Amino acid sequence: MILYLARRLLALVGVLLAIAAVTFLIFYVLPSDPAAAACGKTCSPERLADVRTYLGLDQPVWRQFLDFLTGIFTGRTLGTGQYAVECGFPCLGYSYENSLPVWDLLMDRLPVSASLAFGAAALWLLLGLGAGVTAALRKDTLTDRALMVGAVAAASLPVYFTSVMLIYGVIRIAGLLPYPTYQVFSDNPLGWATNLLLPWTALALLYAAMYARQSRGSMIEAMAEPYIRTARAKGMPERTVVVKHGLRSGMTPILTIFGMDLGGLLAGAVITESIFGLPGIGRLFYGALVGADQPVVLGVTLLAAFFIVVANLVVDLLYAVVDPRVRYA
Repeated sequence: MILYLARRLLALVGVLLAIAAVTFLIFYVLPSDPAAAACGKTCSPERLADVRTYLGLDQPVWRQFLDFLTGIFTGRTLGTGQYAVECGFPCLGYSYENSLPVWDLLMDRLPVSASLAFGAAALWLLLGLGAGVTAALRKDTLTDRALMVGAVAAASLPVYFTSVMLIYGVIRIAGLLPYPTYQVFSDNPLGWATNLLLPWTALALLYAAMYARQSRGSMIEAMAEPYIRTARAKGMPERTVVVKHGLRSGMTPILTIFGMDLGGLLAGAVITESIFGLPGIGRLFYGALVGADQPVVLGVTLLAAFFIVVANLVVDLLYAVVDPRVRYA
């Protein structure tokens, strides 16, 4: 297990380095000039040259990339002379748009995206697994068909359409909830949940539909295994057979897609955050992409890659907990 973890951690570092290099090269070949964006519209040629030197953009691309990687682990000094700024560990640079540290921007927005991701994940797991397992246990019945038709219909609705309809129906017409404004959980837990209920629902409807279809197929396959017949022949209660043997075995493919989905959402849900006005990482990324703010885009990309790779590692470790056959193998 130790060797396995060591190999996976080395692979994690390699993936992050590759993603950072590709993102860096993409910005390097783009026609936009980050120095011009940082300098402003009324920037003189002399000032533009000074800004380019200050940001290190006059260096070869390999040197810029090496300085960036070094700063992540040890910090670095940006600029020279009286205008030098110390960027402490972990240094992802400073935003060209507002001159704030990228790491601070990410940590300021991360609680919003994490609240959205974990809340929606809990909701879609509850709805998706419940519908999928129920449909599998009542295969080819009216209940099964009704649940799968509903899942297909929900999966066909894009999240921006669902979000707009929820805002219009629940807020504008019914007036049941206020328009979402993020509140810190420790300050007001009830207000935190109330303001995130609609964004959670918009995301959960889409993901729950996909999880319902996936869990139904996995459960049907698991319940047809010989060990299920053996468990029933031993006189085990049906609930024990379904939960302890069938559901645990059928959870393996669900864990795989759940790790990818949750890891991706932790790095921001651009559409959902934009529609509901949530100041998460997704909105930060969109604004940085439009403004060619290279440090912020690179920081968000690395954070997203980190979450996805770590989520995959955790999922692989959970396989052995959920399905003992994996551990024996």
